Amino acid sequence: MNIRPIEQKDNPYIAAIIRQSLESANLAIEGTAYTDPQLDQLYEYYQSLTHAAYWIAEEQGEIVGGVGIAPFTKGVCELQKLYLSPKAQGKGAGKKLMDTALEYASTYYEACYLETRRELTAAIGLYQRYGFSLLSEPLEGSEHSAMDAWYLKTFSS
Repeated sequence: MNIRPIEQKDNPYIAAIIRQSLESANLAIEGTAYTDPQLDQLYEYYQSLTHAAYWIAEEQGEIVGGVGIAPFTKGVCELQKLYLSPKAQGKGAGKKLMDTALEYASTYYEACYLETRRELTAAIGLYQRYGFSLLSEPLEGSEHSAMDAWYLKTFSS
C-alpha cells in the first residue's frame, strides 16, 4: 500500500470512489460530500488552501482511497473525504491514511474535527481508536447538514 499526495490525474478516480461509497451507504444526498462542488477537482481544491493536503492510497498502481486535511476554524482543521474502495477495506489502508493525515495536521493545527454518520460504524471505530471524541453538536461553520455525528481530536503540544 502506497500513500502519496494527490495529483491532478487522480481527480476522476477518487471522485468515483467517494461517490460509489456514498451510494452504497444510501448517502448520495444533499448535505454530504456527494454534492460538494469541489468533488471533481480535489487536487485543485486542496492546492488552493493553506495548510491543506489530500493523499491517495494506491495498491499495485490502482487508486483505492484517499483522505484530506483542510482548515476549518482558527487552530482547527477538518479531516475530510476519507473513503476507501471495497477492495481496500479491512486491509490497513484507512489506518495508513489516518496516520499520514493526522501527522500532517498536528504540525499546523491544535485540533482536528470531522463529521460523519452514526451508521458508519467501521469509520467511527477508526476515529475512536485515533482519539477522536464525540461532540454533542457540530462546530459552527459545518457545511454537511446530513451528518449526525461530530468528532474532535486535540493534539498534545
